[in-house]
Amino acid sequence: MQLEVLDATAQAELVRTGQASPAELVDAAIARIERHRELGAVTIPLFDEARAAARGPLPEGPFRGVPILVKDIVATMAGVLYTAGLRPLKEAGYRTPADSYLVESLRRAGFVIVGKTNTSELGILPSAEPAAWGPTRNPYDPTRSTGGSSGGSAAAVAAGLVPIAHANDGGGSIRIPASCCGLVGLKPSRGRTSLGPGHGEINGGLVCEHVVTRSVRDSAALLDLLAGPRPGDPYAAPTPARRYADEVGAEVGRLRIGFAHRFLDSQGKIGTIHPECDRALAGAAHLLTELGHQVEEAEIEPFLDPEYTPRFLTVWATGVAVDLDHYGSLIGRALRADEVEPLTWSLGQIGRSLTAPAYAAAWSFLDQSARRVAAFFEHHDLWMTPTITAPAPPLGAFAPDPDDPLGPILRAAELAPYTAPINATGQPAISLPLAVDAAGVPIGIQLVAPYGREDLLLRVAAQLEAARPFHHRATRVGAR
Repeated sequence: MQLEVLDATAQAELVRTGQASPAELVDAAIARIERHRELGAVTIPLFDEARAAARGPLPEGPFRGVPILVKDIVATMAGVLYTAGLRPLKEAGYRTPADSYLVESLRRAGFVIVGKTNTSELGILPSAEPAAWGPTRNPYDPTRSTGGSSGGSAAAVAAGLVPIAHANDGGGSIRIPASCCGLVGLKPSRGRTSLGPGHGEINGGLVCEHVVTRSVRDSAALLDLLAGPRPGDPYAAPTPARRYADEVGAEVGRLRIGFAHRFLDSQGKIGTIHPECDRALAGAAHLLTELGHQVEEAEIEPFLDPEYTPRFLTVWATGVAVDLDHYGSLIGRALRADEVEPLTWSLGQIGRSLTAPAYAAAWSFLDQSARRVAAFFEHHDLWMTPTITAPAPPLGAFAPDPDDPLGPILRAAELAPYTAPINATGQPAISLPLAVDAAGVPIGIQLVAPYGREDLLLRVAAQLEAARPFHHRATRVGAR
């Protein structure tokens, strides 16, 4: 069996029907990870623990025996090294004391965690090239980025090392690597998945937990497992009418879908989208029209406000300052400038310099923008954009520059102007692998739904997947 081409649902079926044992699935995943260390996807292997778990009693959950990877930020595992992409935590050997709720849910579902994956330092940049661990390489083209910050998870799934991997998203960190690596990447609605018990919310609610997958059905099934409030959560998204898995293959109906490709560059002027991404967007619009939907060009005007990026970065920089103080406290001393990347330190310094009224004003601006975005969805069912403005960039595109420490984040904002605003407004969004560039590297298309309507996103995503099946060519890496 070519396990590397199967999604998590198919691998679980092998175990359920006795065609494979959990130990066989786990051993095969470990062998593929070891064979492809050059990808830099898995930074913290947990092979002995995984083999022991696979050979012992596992919960009779829906994914019993299926190997999975956990991104090395936000989610925690009891007694396991945790670095968040930071060299000081790695060198200190910091280990978290307990499983997060997400990890508890994965274990209860029968998954076997075989390791942890690479991320950018503090999850800031849309690539996975931290000084602490080195770069993760795109399995479609090892000279290119995987996107990020969930780049290690995306590379592992795209290469067939594992069928599914945990990811999280504070500005596009699920959707961007899904686009670069040809995967399904769903960012849930704010409050849909719990960040507990370590966090109630992160950066005012920008961050969501979920997974990157090879199929829409896997994404839906995992949302069923992870969705819902846990004790102490500050808020929760509306309860869905039925299981998300039931949306896959369900009737869609005729939808009104707006699409846009304009964005603002770092100078506040209309930027230029890469022609390959423009063609991908036009192709997706044509496909949706063929499927019976009404598709029209429609901007969400708040996202073209030149104040949007500065206000978002005000919130983000404050979060970086909080993170640096928090992680310093975990190892018993303050982190130094020479221990982190120039961008991280600069953002932290900016965050410390901001006043409380400036932070509150930034959120007031973003909250008012969210009202205007909600009004857009009174007249449209979905909004569609390229996930990012160019195909997967080369490794080093966001390299640290001591002379221009903020340069990488400004370049990141121009690559991903369509993803971060959705974190600020709280809607669910999904990236789907609907195109490739001239070199065969994937290009993702983002669909955004009204708040709480992951059901609609998954229904349309499954319709698109059936009409244009997703081809995961990078699995040939994992097959060698």
